[in-house]
Amino acid sequence: MSYAMSVARYSDAGAVYPEPERRGTPYAGEPRTQEHAQPQPSRADVCSEADTLLALAREAGMLVTLDGQIGREKYQSVAGSVASLQRFAAALRDMLVEQAPA
Repeated sequence: MSYAMSVARYSDAGAVYPEPERRGTPYAGEPRTQEHAQPQPSRADVCSEADTLLALAREAGMLVTLDGQIGREKYQSVAGSVASLQRFAAALRDMLVEQAPA
């Protein structure tokens, strides 16, 4: 059984998305229509969000290492103690509460 990803095109549903090549199995999902598709964030938004998360991790006492870089894509790892993970979770929760609409 192949677990490779392919791009499935459903003209009647109006959606294009990756799907496992296992149609007819319980793992095959229903096609998503465009009305249910979430808007994709821009690359700048994703980079800014990643930088914010990494800054929170550093402030919580976690170690952020650059494992490698290919072109503009950076591969980073985050490691730390359970206590630093708890501080990170609390800081993230506080940040999300501040950003929530009133």
